[in-house]
Amino acid sequence: MWLATGYTDMRRSFPSRTLQAQEVLHKDPLSGHLFVFRGRRSDLVKAIWNDG
Repeated sequence: MWLATGYTDMRRSFPSRTLQAQEVLHKDPLSGHLFVFRGRRSDLVKAIWNDG
């Protein structure tokens, strides 16, 4: 399990999120891992998960 702390800009689209998972976290977004991104106020979340 990996945990990256912080917040992201919630205006970004899902393709931008997958690119962020690849470049910042150095993980494959198609690997089956769950990637959850939260906003600055922690009232919004976006999740990316590929079930194959």
